[in-house]
Amino acid sequence: MKAFLILEDGTVFEGTHIGADKEIISEIVFNTSMAGYLEVLTDPSYAGQAVCMTYPLIGNYGICKDDCESLRPWPDGFIVRELSRIPSNFRNDCSIQQFLEENGVPGIAGIDTRALTKILREKGTMNGMITTNAKYDLNTILPKLKAYTTGKVVEKVSCDKKYTLAPTTDLAQNGPLSGSARFDKASYEKGIREPKPALVKELNGAGLKVALLDFGAKANIARSLAERGCEVTVYPALTSAEEIIKDAPDGIMLSNGPGDPKECTSIIEEVRKLYNTDIPIFAICLGHQLMALATGADTHKMKYGHRGGNHPVKDLATGRVYISSQNHGYVVDTDKLDPKVAVPAFVNVNDGTNEGLAYTGKNIFTVQFHPEACPGPQDSGYLFDRFINMMKGENENA
Repeated sequence: MKAFLILEDGTVFEGTHIGADKEIISEIVFNTSMAGYLEVLTDPSYAGQAVCMTYPLIGNYGICKDDCESLRPWPDGFIVRELSRIPSNFRNDCSIQQFLEENGVPGIAGIDTRALTKILREKGTMNGMITTNAKYDLNTILPKLKAYTTGKVVEKVSCDKKYTLAPTTDLAQNGPLSGSARFDKASYEKGIREPKPALVKELNGAGLKVALLDFGAKANIARSLAERGCEVTVYPALTSAEEIIKDAPDGIMLSNGPGDPKECTSIIEEVRKLYNTDIPIFAICLGHQLMALATGADTHKMKYGHRGGNHPVKDLATGRVYISSQNHGYVVDTDKLDPKVAVPAFVNVNDGTNEGLAYTGKNIFTVQFHPEACPGPQDSGYLFDRFINMMKGENENA
């Protein structure tokens, strides 16, 4: 069946329909990862967006549900050059076509994804429609595309009640995340096999309690902490600061998530209250942006964002460069940063944009990239150990 991708500038790509049989309007973004398409699909940060994978062949190793970052895929649509319909992998559970169909995600294959990516890089991220209607009317569609916004999507992807993961062992019992907004244990047991917790040589976080605010958290954030011995309590995005403080955590983790950080006005107010405590805080991606906004800095939308597994970031304290996994369309403005509040800690080597902040006089540091990877390199996984050392009152450079 033919399918069409229509961009808001009037560009039309014709290809083959894949996935679910439905029409969608969404923000079109591209990801440059060569592998890890399942982790991309199940990353809640893609809510409200349709993802174009720049690597030409997608689906060759199928779907291994152990590797999901949440129970279901979150992108509105999926765009590829070629979709492999015969996966080859001993861990494979089903084909990517079956996975997309079962989860209601439509897509298009057979288009020139290089040309699409070039358009988005030159003109900037734009909205688009995926449709199988060959009689589409641009005069009717283009105003709808220009009017589309992702809106407030954090509440959509967050869990709806608090739950706790004990160190390491609960990961096998409860799966990656158990918030009922995107996970419940019964569904998990039917749909995803038990993950196998990684072997950890030293549980240096043993005895520590971490409060993880779920703005759309990837599973490996909680797993990375639990594997180090931490007890992780996950809170819905709209949880009050007072409730978290009352539970007396040793540290607070602000997770990744989708959408424009400035839309999260009520969450920013609660983050500001958390900043005013003495509790150590580590924030990733959207959490990094929310902390910046809560402390008087500003953010803006990037031309086409950073989405992929090969972005070099430089640690300004050591001069060392790490290869990182990234997925964001907004960035903190360092020009409007008060050095009495925070100073840049990481910078993107490619374009010089901010990749992390260290907060002056506070046990708080934040990063724009994903130290938990999945997919992507694990170069910066040491940041979880830095956070643990901070909670233990130890010098991070010791």
